Amino acid sequence: MMSLLLHFGWTWVAIFISDDMKGELFLRDLKAEMLKKSICVAFAEKLPATKTMYKPSDITFMARIRVSSANVHILYGEVGSLITVDIAAEFYLTTGKVWIMTAKWDIVVYEMNHMLHSFHGGFSLSPHNAEVPGLRQFLATSNPSRYPEDFYFSKLWLSFLECSPPGSFCGKIGVCSPNTSLQFLPGNIDLMTVSDSSYFIYNAVHAVAHALHQRLLEETEMCSPECAQLHRPLPWQLHPFLKKTEFTNSAGSLISLDEERRHLAQYDIKNTVNFPAGLGLLVKVGEFVSGSPHDEGLVINEERIEWPVGFTEVRLLSTGDTTDADQCTRCPTHEYPNRGRDRCLPKTVDFLSFTDPLGMALICAALCFSALTAAVLGLFVRHRDTPIVKANNRALSYTLLISLLPCFLCTLLFIGRPNAATCVLQQITFGLVFTVAVSTVLAKTITVILAFMITKPGRSIRWLLVSGASNLVIPICSLIQIILCAVWLGTSPPFIDTDAHLEHGHIIIVCNKGSLAAFYCVLGYLGSLALLSFTVAFLARNLPDTFNEAKFLTFSMLVFCSVWVTFLPVYHSTKGKVMVAVEVFSILASSAGLLGCIFAPKCYIILLRPERNSLHGFRDKTRASKRNLSS
Repeated sequence: MMSLLLHFGWTWVAIFISDDMKGELFLRDLKAEMLKKSICVAFAEKLPATKTMYKPSDITFMARIRVSSANVHILYGEVGSLITVDIAAEFYLTTGKVWIMTAKWDIVVYEMNHMLHSFHGGFSLSPHNAEVPGLRQFLATSNPSRYPEDFYFSKLWLSFLECSPPGSFCGKIGVCSPNTSLQFLPGNIDLMTVSDSSYFIYNAVHAVAHALHQRLLEETEMCSPECAQLHRPLPWQLHPFLKKTEFTNSAGSLISLDEERRHLAQYDIKNTVNFPAGLGLLVKVGEFVSGSPHDEGLVINEERIEWPVGFTEVRLLSTGDTTDADQCTRCPTHEYPNRGRDRCLPKTVDFLSFTDPLGMALICAALCFSALTAAVLGLFVRHRDTPIVKANNRALSYTLLISLLPCFLCTLLFIGRPNAATCVLQQITFGLVFTVAVSTVLAKTITVILAFMITKPGRSIRWLLVSGASNLVIPICSLIQIILCAVWLGTSPPFIDTDAHLEHGHIIIVCNKGSLAAFYCVLGYLGSLALLSFTVAFLARNLPDTFNEAKFLTFSMLVFCSVWVTFLPVYHSTKGKVMVAVEVFSILASSAGLLGCIFAPKCYIILLRPERNSLHGFRDKTRASKRNLSS
């Protein structure tokens, strides 16, 4: 609870406790911790005892909440006290208040049956529970006919499903269909998920079973098994065994009842959601793990939180009066001062996420271009025996299309929360796949030149074309890039970095390039290959243009170089996630330039002008060109 208050900067808090010894001890301990952290108690209220009938005076404490200056309320008590608060909330609707409650709240959460409920948007803290293996399957296949001796199960079935099992005699109530199951319940009733209270009972039953087992073993060692079975233990006789009980339940969690050995505290932080009306869900929005008082770890996903009606500000809505300080203290790097400059607030973490509109747009573009590339590859494979596909080395066309797929998909590594693996893979994958793509364009350009050079008399380089010597350009160029990347990783690889000063109130998580010199060497080598491909293609542009893609290769390299020349100044003028978006956009734009400039004209002929995709069409076009020249 203290970590949650400090995370949101709430320093003016009201406390509600049950009127018993547990409530008193909780209030004492909580006040001591709040005093250490300079958190003030607006007021503390003891909850009335549970009654069958309530007088108006029993629930008027809710009226005082509505006029209280504290907007954060801590609620602690037994089930009866919680039910009292829930009943009172039906008559005294309070909005704009955040409630922080304990694990037992799941027992009364289903009472939240109207839209503007006072506890919508509150927090429930409960020990971490894991999913019990096989429980969902058990509940999905269980029905009263399998357990006829369990009267309560039949009553539960009748109450929730409003039908009776086959063979029962329940008057006018209809008979359930054969496929009726507990997994098909109304939206506000979820029996398939283990609640906090159910998980406590589940562990308690196993703890008692372990204690009984240990006691039986002890008695068996002292006397015969028959003697041990005759002595049924009294409840208090299990206490010594329970205190020493420690086991791993079927969900994989370590359960220990020894307070001295329970060194790890792990809690789930759940958000109470009641929109639409009566939904009554507890949605996990964070967790707290602590091994010691000095090793606290609170993780909150604020985007998933549903806040109460009227609660317009996340932080500083529950602060007490402050006075001017004689001296100012600089906030730590991970915090920033509020508008009043009287306290420090935690900064929010920011990065180019998958849910960010800019991130979503880039993801959609990458996936669309990838699908388009795959479609073009399929089209070329289908028409692999046509002249336009076979021209300029069919295998190189396949290689270029296959390399463009990871060119588009590697942009997904730049989006999302950075980690050590993605920071390394971003730049290395980008450098290698683009090297393959550009070197393939260079190989295609060399193929075009060789194809027309061997047609001239006296040339003896036909073997270069037949042997596929131009294809060696790809592995040679790629090997050089691999060496550069290996040197980069061996000297100063990319790593996760944070910028706490770029944007007020935010910590930007980015991937640091590590060695800028190595990054520019990789980028410079890639640019050199592109410039060489452009130069060679430009020299071959005036060769006969039937089935000759030299002009298309020239234009594709012009687009490619233009994108990356523009990238450098724009990249250095931006920061944070915008800088990442610029790099992603440059990758997509240059890859799309290669795809469109080289393959769009060929797809046009294959799909819309098939008569030109044949030797007969080629001869007709040649004769027409000659007649035009002679005339």
